[in-house]
Amino acid sequence: MNTTENPWQTLNSSVKYENPWLAIRHEDVVTPAGTPGIYGVVSFKNKAIGVIPLDDEGNTYLVGQYRYPLNEYSWEIPEGGSPLGTDPLESAKRELKEETGLEARTWTKIARIHTSNSATDEEGFLYIAEGLEQGEHAPEETEDLRVWKLPLSEAVEMVMKSQITDSLSVSGLLKVARLRGI
Repeated sequence: MNTTENPWQTLNSSVKYENPWLAIRHEDVVTPAGTPGIYGVVSFKNKAIGVIPLDDEGNTYLVGQYRYPLNEYSWEIPEGGSPLGTDPLESAKRELKEETGLEARTWTKIARIHTSNSATDEEGFLYIAEGLEQGEHAPEETEDLRVWKLPLSEAVEMVMKSQITDSLSVSGLLKVARLRGI
């Protein structure tokens, strides 16, 4: 099988719902097996951005908030959106400052991920932020956030116990743990 050629054929595509953050398309397709089918695709109007802030003592910072779609509280790394066509790193800096009040001297891009590639084309970028300096945070009006400073190893353990389930957070924390030998 040739892994560089698309085995799907799109017969038609139409946007069924759209708002300022996403669009949902319905597509009539021919599947790789040659049979007719349908596909629904969620396209986001932002790139997903996640930041793993690390201080000199090996601590990180999580952000807690109630996630409406899940109907549950969620602990996550600082994260948000980067409008298409903007620099993801600049968006990462903005999100870290907004959500935690932290600013970092050193930034390292550690991953490009797809958050749920069976239903969405969302692309995400993960960064480590180091050389931290505390300032005032300024969350968006829709955010009711709690910030929690804890050892990176404890945050990784939360991932392993499924206490952190957000895909950017799981990916970012496990990647940093591997890079740091945790």
